[in-house]
Amino acid sequence: MPGPVTCNDYNFVTFLHTQVMIYSIREINQRTPRVLPNITLGYDIYDTCGDVTLAIRATLQLLKSQLDPEIFLPPENSPSVLPESKTKVVIGERYSEVSVAVARVVALSTVAQISYASTSNLLSEKLNFPNFLRTISSDEYQTKAIAELVKQLNWKTVAIIGSDDEYGRQGSVQLMDNFVAMNMDICIEFIDILPDYFSQNTSQARKKLDELVKKINTSSAEAIVMFTKDTFADVIMEKAIQCNFNRTWIASDAWSTSLKISAMPGIEMAGQVFGFISKRNEVPGFRDHVISAFNGTTNAILEHFMTHYPLCSHQSEENREQQCLDPRALANYIDQSESYNIYLAVQVIFEGVRRLLKCDDQRCQQSAKFTALELLMEIRKVNFTVNTTHIFFDSNGDPSLGYEIVYWNMSKSTQRIHIKTIGEYWPDGKIQIPVDLVEKMSNIMVSAYDCSKRCKPGQELKKQNDKCCYKCALCRDGDFSLGGRGKCIHCGTDQYSSPQRDKCLNKTVEFLHWSDPFIIFLISFQVLGIIVTIVFTILFIIYRRTPIVKAVGGNLCFLELFSLLTCFCLSYSFIGKPTKVSCMLGLPLFGIAFSICISCILANLLQIFVGFNFDMKTGSWLKKLNQQVAVVTIVSGIQLAICMPWLYFNPPYPDKQSLGKTILLVCHNGSTCFFIAMLCYNALMALICFLFAFKGKQLPDLYKNASLITISILMFLIIWTMLIPIYINLIGKYKRAIESLGILISCSSFLCCHLAPKCYIMVFKKDINNENAITEYIRKHYEQKGIVVVKS
Repeated sequence: MPGPVTCNDYNFVTFLHTQVMIYSIREINQRTPRVLPNITLGYDIYDTCGDVTLAIRATLQLLKSQLDPEIFLPPENSPSVLPESKTKVVIGERYSEVSVAVARVVALSTVAQISYASTSNLLSEKLNFPNFLRTISSDEYQTKAIAELVKQLNWKTVAIIGSDDEYGRQGSVQLMDNFVAMNMDICIEFIDILPDYFSQNTSQARKKLDELVKKINTSSAEAIVMFTKDTFADVIMEKAIQCNFNRTWIASDAWSTSLKISAMPGIEMAGQVFGFISKRNEVPGFRDHVISAFNGTTNAILEHFMTHYPLCSHQSEENREQQCLDPRALANYIDQSESYNIYLAVQVIFEGVRRLLKCDDQRCQQSAKFTALELLMEIRKVNFTVNTTHIFFDSNGDPSLGYEIVYWNMSKSTQRIHIKTIGEYWPDGKIQIPVDLVEKMSNIMVSAYDCSKRCKPGQELKKQNDKCCYKCALCRDGDFSLGGRGKCIHCGTDQYSSPQRDKCLNKTVEFLHWSDPFIIFLISFQVLGIIVTIVFTILFIIYRRTPIVKAVGGNLCFLELFSLLTCFCLSYSFIGKPTKVSCMLGLPLFGIAFSICISCILANLLQIFVGFNFDMKTGSWLKKLNQQVAVVTIVSGIQLAICMPWLYFNPPYPDKQSLGKTILLVCHNGSTCFFIAMLCYNALMALICFLFAFKGKQLPDLYKNASLITISILMFLIIWTMLIPIYINLIGKYKRAIESLGILISCSSFLCCHLAPKCYIMVFKKDINNENAITEYIRKHYEQKGIVVVKS
């Protein structure tokens, strides 16, 4: 309902906050000797109930001139700064959202504001809040502390719940920024900013609570960070107990030491709680003061409270759930964080006044008439130690106090929850937590929600659906991973991954080694071919004047033998580690040498056709072609014209092929077009020779030249037709061996089928190696066909 905001309840902790301020001021005023001679610190206390409206009303009341209340209303054209008031410093507020409102009001004056509990990072902006200081660390450090705790305890998935105020919004945003800035591999499953009405008992609030419960139930977050007011945390933790969440909670300083929440029945069902609280300390003598001051004495606030609520000692056990207060137990509600921060705020004010008035034990050198601005400037400069706490303010008005890390001990051996300090965090980023806890959390591979946190070597995390839940999956072949949160990394080009994918192994370099059994066979084949060729050459030299040598082409047979010998020798270039020279020598020179061999055979076939062709027209045409030197020069010259540009522009070169676990050293053909052209040209010439030889089989040839050439070329064509598909489909080092084998068999077919029979006749059938034998063979050939042969 619309109307004025009123306070309708009492908070024992807040009541004690007022008492610690009063106690601290009295302690300063009553010191002996006097620390502020002839000066007494006074105070006004206003209850804001944590409400912005009431806080602004109270602030305006504090800033009024004590002499004339009407002067509070500034006339037209007056400066924006309010007139000087007797109030020089404001201590408060507790909540950041309320402090922001108060700070905007006091910014109109020069009155300093010192908060003991407001941690929002927004209040560090001096342009907007020039008068604001605090005796508690900023959320900038609290969020860094939370992020560091998440990192140290190996939590990889978190959820964030914040309240819709300066404290919750700024804290949630700052926390996310820190996760990014610290390069943390953190997945934030959800962020929920709770509206102002969340703690109210309305249908709208209950609906929002049900939505939050559903998110938490379906979440795989390992830790839930709650950056909310303590009133919001009350509602959530009460529901967590009902639903038996058994989660891990990270409490911000607003509720990390809440006596109300920690005393909830069944709080252990909500789960474990880690929290952060500003560095705590005991206010010297305050506990004894509370025990003595409220034991048998009266207090106006307590008297008013007890008119509404009876003493606990007057209640029966069954009615003990009703709110009550036993003054003798009031000391149990003293907190060591905010109470000590209030104590520090009073000490800061005292130190600022003492420095400003230049006071010693006897007197103050300056007049007690000073402005709030002068005191504000002096407070900013304070740098002193209170008990064991060193206090000073940076340029943003923030102290450097750090945080304590607390843990709610919920073991069954304890009658009640014990909130104990387990570590510390300093603004320089240093964190201290139990080593055994860090080690224990670091060794957890899979979370309680069956989500992988770290993987074994050889695996990487794969996200499941859209949730922050990951599973370990084996790296692909060729990738490796060291495990943990690392992703799979591709091995280098000269490496392959181990079967476990946990490391990269160097690939084995492969080429045709001379010791390879198949290569030994090829070498033996080559050596035999070279020896046979040399032997044949010697025989042809010895019998060079005989008819059989003339029948093979005369001097051309030596060129043919030389080309075959060259091909046999070139086969060695395919063995061993490929080099620039061996690659250039291999295929191009084979193409040239083999074309010379074929050109010699083609010239020999033309010679046979001219000798036995009696058709005048055809014979005249063949006689023109029967120019042996010209035929050899033209046929081999065309191949030379193909291979020389190949060698000049884009010759074969040594190359590497990565094949699984091996690196294959090969010769790249360079220009594929020239390579194909070379092979096709030799195949075309061989086919032409085959047609001529096949036609020449009908001629009266004693030495069966045409028939043997037909067989040789047919073998050449069949062998290459078989080897080319094998060569194309074969992968590995033996691909070059197939090239060498093809050359060896091609050369051997001509050596064995064309030239070997001639050598056999030279050595073992000398009787037919004369002109008479040839003449007699030709005469019988034509007589069998009914043609009369005239003898000379």
